[in-house]
Amino acid sequence: MGDSKNVLASSALSASYNMVLQVMFRVMTFLLNAFILRNRYVSKDMLGVVNVRLTLLYSTILFLAREAFRRACLSQKGSHQWQQTINLIWCNFPLGIICAGALSFIWSTQLEVPDPSVIPHYHVAVLLFALASVIELLAEPLWVLGQALLFVKLQVLIRGFAITIKCILTLLLVVFFPNLGILSFCFAELCFTTLVVVMYYMYFLNYINSSVKKDDDFPLKCFRDFFPRYIPNKPWISNESALLTWSFFKQGFLKQLLTEGERYVMTLFNVLSFANQGIYDVISNLGSLAARFIFQPIEEGGYLFFAQTLIRDVEVSKQPKESIHLASSVLKYLLKIVVLIGTTIWVFGDAYSFLLLDIYAGSLLSTEPGPTLLKWFSFYVLLIAINGTTECFVFAAMSQEDVDRYNHKMFLFSVLFLCSSWYLTKTIGSVGFIVANCLNMSARIIHSIYFTRNYFQDSPYQPLRGLLPSGPVIGVFILTWLVTNYSESLLCCDQGWTYRILHIAVGGICLLLVAITVLLTEQDLVTFVSDQWKTRRRQNTTENNADVARGSKVKSNGEHNTKKVR
Repeated sequence: MGDSKNVLASSALSASYNMVLQVMFRVMTFLLNAFILRNRYVSKDMLGVVNVRLTLLYSTILFLAREAFRRACLSQKGSHQWQQTINLIWCNFPLGIICAGALSFIWSTQLEVPDPSVIPHYHVAVLLFALASVIELLAEPLWVLGQALLFVKLQVLIRGFAITIKCILTLLLVVFFPNLGILSFCFAELCFTTLVVVMYYMYFLNYINSSVKKDDDFPLKCFRDFFPRYIPNKPWISNESALLTWSFFKQGFLKQLLTEGERYVMTLFNVLSFANQGIYDVISNLGSLAARFIFQPIEEGGYLFFAQTLIRDVEVSKQPKESIHLASSVLKYLLKIVVLIGTTIWVFGDAYSFLLLDIYAGSLLSTEPGPTLLKWFSFYVLLIAINGTTECFVFAAMSQEDVDRYNHKMFLFSVLFLCSSWYLTKTIGSVGFIVANCLNMSARIIHSIYFTRNYFQDSPYQPLRGLLPSGPVIGVFILTWLVTNYSESLLCCDQGWTYRILHIAVGGICLLLVAITVLLTEQDLVTFVSDQWKTRRRQNTTENNADVARGSKVKSNGEHNTKKVR
C-alpha cells in the first residue's frame, strides 16, 4: 500500500510538473503566434505548411517510432531487466530512420507541393524536419529511464529550457532574417531537438559520475550502459516486452490516425487551401490549450500510476486489495476532476470565443468561421478530457489479448473518423473536422466505459461515478451558461472596451460561483486532492531531512554514499 501511495504521489507530482511545462510552452507559443499574426511576419500559407504539413511529418515519425516502446517499457510486468529494456528501446532508432526516409519521400513527391514563389525551400524543410525527429530519438532510452524511476523534474527542466530557446530563436529568425522563410522554423526545430538530446546525456553522465553511482538501485553505472549490449545467458530483449511493443505499435498506428486525423485529411485530400489550413490550425491549437497543458499531463501521470499499481493480465479479485482500492479511488477522482474542468471550459467557451479571438489576432480570426470553430472546440475539450482519463486506465489494465482486440476496434474507429471527416468537411466546411472528432471521441469513450464497467463488475468499486458531478454543480453550470450568453448578447463585442470589461467581469463572478459550489458540494474530491498534496509535501520534507543527515555523515566520515535524487 505504501509503495502504491508513493507511486501515486510521484505520478501526481510528475503530472503537475508536466502541466507547468505544457503551460510554459503553450503560453510562449501563444504569444509568439499572436506577435507573428498581428504583425503579419508570416503568411497564412506558410502557417499552414509549417503547422500542418511539416508538423504532421515530425509527429508521425516520432509517434510511429517511439510510442509503442514507451508504453511497453513503462508497463509493470515483474521486475525490470534494465539492459533488456535499453536494448529494446534502442530499436526505435533504426525504425525512426526508416519512417523518416519513407515519409520524407511521400511528403516531397506524392503530396501537393506549395507554390515555390510563395513557400520556397519546401523540399529542404521536409528533410530538416525529418532529421530533427530522428535526432530526438537518440534521447529516448534516457527518457524512459527517467520516467520509470520517477525523475519527475528532469523532463520539465530539459524541455522547458529547450522550448524557450526554440521560441526565442524562431522569433529572431522570423523578424531579422525574413528571407529565410520556412527555413527559420526548421533551424529552430533542429536546435530544439539537439538541445534535448545533449542535456539528457549530460544530466545522466553527471548523475552516474557523482557519488550516486554507488547506489546499487540505479541501473546505469557507466556511459556504455546507455547503449545496447549483449547480456550473457539471457535473451537480447524480453520476448514478452517485444510482443507487447508490437501490440502497442499496431494500436499506436491507428491512434495516430485518430489523433491527427484532420491533418491527414487536409494533407492527403486537399480539402482546404494552405491558408485555410493555417487558420484552422491556429484556432485548433488555441482551442486545445487546456487539453494539452492540463489533461495530457493528467493522462500521462495517470497511466504511469495505473501501469505500476495494477498487475496486467490479472483480474480484479486477484489483484492486491490495497492496490485495486487505491486504483479505483484515483480513477474516480481523476474523472471527476477532468469532467469539472472540461465542463467549465465548454460553458465559458460558448460565450467568450469571439472576444478571445478578437483580442488574440483581431479580425483575422474573429470573423467566421473562427468563433464557431472555437465554440465547437470547447465542447470537444470535454470529450478529450474524459477519453484521455478513461483510456489511461484501460491501456494499463488491458491484457495483451485485450490490446490486440482493441486494435481491431481502433481500425474501425479510424475508418469511420476519416470518412466522416472527409464527408463533413465537404458538407459544412472546416467545422466538419471538429464534429467528426467529437463523434470519434464519443465512440472511444463508450468503449472505455464498457471495459471499465466490466473490469470492476465483480468488485464493490464503482469508479465511473466520477463522471457525474453533484446536482448543485450541474445547476450552477446551467445558470452560468444562461447568464454568460445573455451577457455576450448584451455587452459584447462591438460597443467598446468598457462593455467588454463588463462582460469579462460577469464571467469572473460566474467562475467564482462555480468554484465555491464545487468546494462546498464535492467534499470527497477536495479531501482527496488535499491528501495527495499533503502526502507529497511530507515526502519532500522527509527527503530533504535525509539529504541533510546524509550530508552531515559524509562530512564527518568522508563517505560519499547518497541516495537517489528524483
